[in-house]
Amino acid sequence: MTTRAFEDSYQRAAQEDRCGPRSRLAIPAQLRASGGRGFRTTVQDLSISGFSAAAINRMHEGQLCWLTMPGLASLPAQVIWWEDCTVGCAFTELLSPIVHSDIVARYGGDGG
Repeated sequence: MTTRAFEDSYQRAAQEDRCGPRSRLAIPAQLRASGGRGFRTTVQDLSISGFSAAAINRMHEGQLCWLTMPGLASLPAQVIWWEDCTVGCAFTELLSPIVHSDIVARYGGDGG
């Protein structure tokens, strides 16, 4: 499988396969698009494969970005969609289920 084919299948799975727990929460974070300055955001939805967050400025599909949540190193991701000041991104590497559980416990996600 080529790298591009893998990336395409990962992105599709990250957004279409909702079998992993997706937690609605409100995590203060910082988001930085490739070539841009970081800005404060709130992560609204988190799973092991990606997240959605507030993003007033338009972000473009395929754009690389980095999400920094309290107590964690920056997590690289790729923009999948942007609509009505919200961005949806897929992590370039799946988030550890242990890290995901810790974040949900810390920020009181609903497990939705």
